[in-house]
Amino acid sequence: MTIKEKVLNAVTELPQNVDFEEILERLYFLYKVETGLQQVQSGDTLTHSQAMLSLKTWHK
Repeated sequence: MTIKEKVLNAVTELPQNVDFEEILERLYFLYKVETGLQQVQSGDTLTHSQAMLSLKTWHK
């Protein structure tokens, strides 16, 4: 499925009384999911240990 098809499908599935903000939120969510899937496919991920180390630095 192309990106355009995914966008059209996502918008079509929303209720009729949806506003622009809700549409944009849905599309942004789909964009982030698609980006994450592409990162996984390209191997651009963290190990569990790397993620835990990053979380420790955030909590300082």
